[in-house]
Amino acid sequence: MAYDEKAKAPVKPQSITLSERAKLTVTGVEEVLSFDEERIVMRTVLGELTVLGSGMHIGKLSLDTGELGVEGLVSELSYSEREAAGGFWSRLFG
Repeated sequence: MAYDEKAKAPVKPQSITLSERAKLTVTGVEEVLSFDEERIVMRTVLGELTVLGSGMHIGKLSLDTGELGVEGLVSELSYSEREAAGGFWSRLFG
């Protein structure tokens, strides 16, 4: 088996579970980009996920397993696509 095959980390599955708009569990989380009581922005295996609400706090975060737990009132979940490598200027002039 080649070294490159061993070095590749398995892709973590993405799932979202929301219970009564008060408890949110997200798997497949790669990084939490920002958070406060009204907005949590994270990078997941399927793109950037933004969670909007009020009184939210992160109760559990494990980047080893890719799991995030949030408690508080959740009002909106939205994805934005990942940017292409190199950003705007390389797409424009590349």
